[in-house]
Amino acid sequence: MSEVASGPTAPRELDPEAADLLARLQEMGMRPYEELGGVLRARSAIEGGRWMQEEKAEIRTCDVLVAGDAGRLPARVYHPEPGAVLPLVVHLHGGGWVGGSIAAADRPCRTLALASGCVVVSVEYRLAPENPFPVPLRDCVAATRWLAEHAAEIGADGRRIAVMGDSAGGNLAAATALVLRDEGGPAISHQVLLYPALDQGGSYPSREENATGYLLTAGSMEWFREHYFADPADPHASPLRADHLRGLPSATIVVAGFDPLRDEGVAYADRLRGDGVAVELLEWPGMVHGFFWMAGELQAARDLAADLAVVLRRELRAAHDADQGTDAVSGS
Repeated sequence: MSEVASGPTAPRELDPEAADLLARLQEMGMRPYEELGGVLRARSAIEGGRWMQEEKAEIRTCDVLVAGDAGRLPARVYHPEPGAVLPLVVHLHGGGWVGGSIAAADRPCRTLALASGCVVVSVEYRLAPENPFPVPLRDCVAATRWLAEHAAEIGADGRRIAVMGDSAGGNLAAATALVLRDEGGPAISHQVLLYPALDQGGSYPSREENATGYLLTAGSMEWFREHYFADPADPHASPLRADHLRGLPSATIVVAGFDPLRDEGVAYADRLRGDGVAVELLEWPGMVHGFFWMAGELQAARDLAADLAVVLRRELRAAHDADQGTDAVSGS
């Protein structure tokens, strides 16, 4: 891991563990999503990737219903210290807006909650193409608002909230932060974007360099976008195209060197900084897209989980201290 200011500069050398995993997946007959024969088979492939995850950690969980844009949505709460009031992390899974689920993200969420000391809530937003843009985003916004309002009911502090997502979930987390900024909150303390998809159009060198051979292909990206039915110019579909990013919460952005989405994550970090938003850009130069969900196979994934725990403790603790200082000054 390293922190970078403007873009990946390390030599293009695939991490040996990642190279070995890619070779084994190739031997297993892995094919790009657009070649699997439809949405249901793509969803099955995403769910089937759980064998690459870490062992299931023991933690208290409960399944709840949260508000969506039109009715209730399932969500899973991970509380590492029952009885304590802890910061809240709203987790939005990846899967190209087409797949992914609470079940697929279960083990990483368990690990993250235990390591960070935060209440993690994984949201089952509705999926495209049955529910195209902006339905998944509006679900995520509504769920975040509901969780902030009802935080005490799940042992969380509604004044210390991070939104977090990977890939398409990173897109939804970034867009949720934009919507909440513009539509009355609640206030978000931090956003964690793991190899996020931030521009539905545009041209980036990493999309050419990493178009094939590294799990997420250029063809799969286009297939996912076609099912999401989002206007590339809409900043809620492409946060990189927002008029300005001022007033957004601080951000941690993770990029992988062998990921087609690498450069848009770097570009978003640059734009955030330019608009006065504090950003930590973390690069794993030898990693591929999706590696956070591969902690059973990749040491880098385990290291990333540990680093994200540090980030969440630091950022949400800072938000708590700021609130305490405000309360002391006001005499409340």
